[in-house]
Amino acid sequence: MARKLAVVLFNLGGPDGPDDVKPFLFNLFNDKRIINVPGPIRWALAKFISSNRETSAQENYALMGGGSPLLAETQKQAAALEDKLTGLGDEVKCFIAMRYWSPYVEDAVASVRDWGADEIVLLPLYPQFSTTTTASSLDAWQKAGGPAARAICCYPTESGLVQAHADSIFQVWQDNGSPENVRVLFSAHGLPEKVVEGGDPYQWQVEQTCAAVFEKLPQQWEKQICYQSRVGPLKWIGPPTDQVIEQAAKDGKAIILSPIAFVSEHIETLVELDIEYAEIAKSENAAAYLRAPALSISDAFIEGLSQLVASALAADQSIISSSGGRICPKNWSQCPNMIV
Repeated sequence: MARKLAVVLFNLGGPDGPDDVKPFLFNLFNDKRIINVPGPIRWALAKFISSNRETSAQENYALMGGGSPLLAETQKQAAALEDKLTGLGDEVKCFIAMRYWSPYVEDAVASVRDWGADEIVLLPLYPQFSTTTTASSLDAWQKAGGPAARAICCYPTESGLVQAHADSIFQVWQDNGSPENVRVLFSAHGLPEKVVEGGDPYQWQVEQTCAAVFEKLPQQWEKQICYQSRVGPLKWIGPPTDQVIEQAAKDGKAIILSPIAFVSEHIETLVELDIEYAEIAKSENAAAYLRAPALSISDAFIEGLSQLVASALAADQSIISSSGGRICPKNWSQCPNMIV
């Protein structure tokens, strides 16, 4: 009898409509992996931040129809991955587990149990590991009583991911007249510096992704890594994407912006990159401002995810990277993969 394989896709989630924005923000900022302070203080801060940011966030979501497209995007990825995994010869079903909005991780746990899965693979849709994303999702799986499962911690240089990013960048360049004097800006979601200083390998892994992708692009192009979506008073890793765009425009560069740490379109790409940062490029008379699409269901990306699932099933250990064992240098103490 064929085994029933459940693949759980983790992502952040997003509000379905305007009334969901405030509770979504509260859930986000009430996560101890996001604000690492005692519970009562974190709860109060989450209430304050979600109330203070509700109106501006609603205005941004209104630009996308009132809610986040992330669930619909993830559903498409789940369907594409199910189709790709049928080659394993198993009955395969993908489940979606959002961290801060429905369907929540606990909903996915219940659905996986009801379905009667024999094998479970936890697959975060965050290619680069961070304590604020992947670790938080894995924590939530355990807290919700999730069954024993195999997990993929990260895949920053997985070949399908890298090829899909390179294809996306090159295609948008070709589709827009193949401009000269190109500077590729790899934009990733930022983190407070203290998180990285505490051993979080996210920034190091982002750098590995960018280096691997750039090797597949014309080498006369320039590249720069930058970070977006800063919130709060803490010092964040940089340089900031908005400042890098401004400088590239002043340098006379044709800008190609790649959302290197995002695999789906959502508020950070459709509003922050396509509207807010595009206005900066326009105001600085950039020679070109092109934005490579997120990976969505590109063939190379979905094929890469399927290979990760197959590798997880074949592995001896319960958590793997795209290379099998640990890929992070020893100083990145928050890496969940054991040091070998």
